[in-house]
Amino acid sequence: MTKAKWFFILFMVACAGVSLVFAQRYYNRRSSGRRGVPDWESDREFSHDVFTFVRIQYSSGYGGYGGGYGRGSRGGRWATDYPDSDLNFSFRLQQLTSMEVNPDGLVLELTDPKLFNYPFIYIVEPGGLVFNEEEVKSLRSYLLNGGFLMVDDFWGEDEWYNFYYEIKRVFPDREPVELRLEHPIFHAVFDLKEKPQIPSIGAAMQGRDYGITWERPDAQIPYYKAIYDDKGRMMAIICHNTDLGDGWEREGEDEWYFREFSEKKAYPLGINIVFYAMTH
Repeated sequence: MTKAKWFFILFMVACAGVSLVFAQRYYNRRSSGRRGVPDWESDREFSHDVFTFVRIQYSSGYGGYGGGYGRGSRGGRWATDYPDSDLNFSFRLQQLTSMEVNPDGLVLELTDPKLFNYPFIYIVEPGGLVFNEEEVKSLRSYLLNGGFLMVDDFWGEDEWYNFYYEIKRVFPDREPVELRLEHPIFHAVFDLKEKPQIPSIGAAMQGRDYGITWERPDAQIPYYKAIYDDKGRMMAIICHNTDLGDGWEREGEDEWYFREFSEKKAYPLGINIVFYAMTH
């Protein structure tokens, strides 16, 4: 996609997104391959310029760093919330903005040559993630050449240290930096008044009467950290002690959860992140 087209589309995103109100959708998850999420056709004029939500398939390991498993088409931590999360978020981007969006999304491995065709990638539950050497090289090259990574849904110190170990293999000379609430990513389209913590729907229901939104005692504070290149461009946002993906996946299951977490937090921040990534 040309830069001019992206800036035009994303300008329209900013103008359109802030005034729209979400309408909750209840759907039959067994109804079709799209899990009940509406389908659409992208504008032919932008047929080669649509935004595609790309989920990364990786290996998972437990009990220390190294080894791993979980590259099956449906297994492993990489597939958490899939495919409902990706389908719903793509639908909301299409519905609530003027961005042209691929309705289906994509799953790729970091070593897939097609990776470099897509400017945005998503990794979920990296608390058990294990990169091999080729993935380390490919991810470093992808990010340094203009790609953007969103990391989501991992909780507590142990999962943080696993991810930190793996991302330091990618960038030994760079440190994740905590973003201040004043950072534009929290205000790009939707103006967020806090750094939101989005729990899974189960944790949210259990903690509802007590105001608890964290999933474990050592994960009470949500963190949003960034990794920058040498020119100050954000290459990655790391969403720790929060779970945007469940806010997307579970929007049709409970009205309170939808109103409190999907509508107010998960979708607005997700849209902000995509907007910021595509304009910087």
